[in-house]
Amino acid sequence: MSETKIYPALKYDDAPAAIDWLERVFGFSKHMVAEGEHGSIAHAELRLGGAMVMLGSLGKPDPANPWADARAGTYVQIADIEEHYARARAAGAEIVRPLADTPYGAREYSVRDPGGHLWSFGTYDPFAPQE
Repeated sequence: MSETKIYPALKYDDAPAAIDWLERVFGFSKHMVAEGEHGSIAHAELRLGGAMVMLGSLGKPDPANPWADARAGTYVQIADIEEHYARARAAGAEIVRPLADTPYGAREYSVRDPGGHLWSFGTYDPFAPQE
């Protein structure tokens, strides 16, 4: 991974219906869908040509997971995540999820920008072959 990639991340009250709509109306196709509890979507990736959007079901507020109830945010794929995290900390970023390894093999962290928007930076590459 050498280039930086940016993915919009959206949450919906009815993520399965949103996926259907995005496919029908805009021509997106499912790249990956991880179902959650009670018919929810824990995480989905939809492709349109060489682009991708991430989405899931809106959840209840969870102090341990700032993404649970965030309607929208941005995921940025970064090659040198350690250096990037150190830079953000040194600059005084509001870190809402510290740098950590994830169950899906990535290393990432999340911050809120001055406008309250959620950003996650990490090594996850949705285009890489999944095991």
